[in-house]
Amino acid sequence: MAKSKFKLSDINNLDFNNTGAWPQEAKVGACVLAALLVVFLGWYLVIRDKQTTLEGLESEETKLRGDFEKEAARAANLEPLKAQLEQMEQMLKQMLRQLPSKTEMPDLIVDISQTARATGINNELFQPGAEVSKDFYAEQPITLEMNGTYHQFGRFVSGVASLPRVVIMTFHDISLAPKTPAAGEPALPPGTLGLKGTIKTYRYLDESEIAANAEAAAATPQGGAVPQGGATPQGGQ
Repeated sequence: MAKSKFKLSDINNLDFNNTGAWPQEAKVGACVLAALLVVFLGWYLVIRDKQTTLEGLESEETKLRGDFEKEAARAANLEPLKAQLEQMEQMLKQMLRQLPSKTEMPDLIVDISQTARATGINNELFQPGAEVSKDFYAEQPITLEMNGTYHQFGRFVSGVASLPRVVIMTFHDISLAPKTPAAGEPALPPGTLGLKGTIKTYRYLDESEIAANAEAAAATPQGGAVPQGGATPQGGQ
């Protein structure tokens, strides 16, 4: 008599305590299911972690490739940028050389003082301070106390701008207020103003001074402005 074919409905009749008595079809099916379960567990426990790591590496590769392309583009433009920077530095040096030189600075200070006197301003104090050196130029502060009218101060600024040498003059901590004479002093003309504060004028540094400043900066890593020495007070000029 032929054996009846195993059906899925016969699973409920299988004796799981005696798998050796199972029909051939049930044994094959159980083996296939066990193999599939092993494969799934192997993928889940091993391959899945490797796949996550691979995806992370692929993402990192994409990022690094993008960074490399950016750096390559920068490297390609580096030489033109260097040439442009050198050109700008040369232009800056040419502009700075229009400022007074070190040897012209004392005469310039005298010219500024005399320009004030020529407009009728009374210099109560005209005191140059210590020169401060920057990268390509030096600034010369001058402490002022002056008396004059509004129009006299205007002519003073205009006169400084008309000096033969290019003069840059900036004002710092300036106060301008009506001037009243102290007790016992003669009366002042109507509209007299008192100006107090500091002006700064500038000169260019020659190559030797720039080199000396670079050496000084290298010797003092904390940096700071390099004073160039004071000047003799010129009050009341």
